Amino acid sequence: MSRIGKAPVAFPADVNVTADGEVITFKKGNNTRTLDTKGNVDFNIEGNTLTFASKSDAREHRAFWGTYRALAANIVKGLTEGFERKLEINGVGYRAAVQGKVLNLQLGFSHDINYDIPAGVEVAVDKNVITLKGADNQQIGQMAAEIRAFRPPEPYKGKGVKYVEEHIVRKAGKTSKK
Repeated sequence: MSRIGKAPVAFPADVNVTADGEVITFKKGNNTRTLDTKGNVDFNIEGNTLTFASKSDAREHRAFWGTYRALAANIVKGLTEGFERKLEINGVGYRAAVQGKVLNLQLGFSHDINYDIPAGVEVAVDKNVITLKGADNQQIGQMAAEIRAFRPPEPYKGKGVKYVEEHIVRKAGKTSKK
């Protein structure tokens, strides 16, 4: 049995949750998110809680039970609090700047990297820290991974783009014979 699937998803009163067949719609203000269960789980909306149940004891239905519960919890958290991811740029001459809807990165290449900021994501740059904020956990994580992939941190000097909470295991460089 899924321990995660058993837990109900509580949502505040200002989040409106409705069901239309197999699609659950979450709405807060002008933000609307949908979760299509594709008939893999049963769900029930009672008051300010949303509960999920497995369709059958089949392995895939039990797996979907916890997955859809976690996706619903992430949608509620995104609409109420939002998600945030921070990236740190280390290296001489490495810079980042927001210019309208474009994140301009200077990462030691012969050219600047212009990364288009998708709708629903706020990007702020403070010295060498890039902060990504938004309501969609998957979108924020994917965007952070793509920015990090432009120049991943290297183990000798630690130069590159890394997550703030990430620890880079450093290696010793060459040693000379004496």
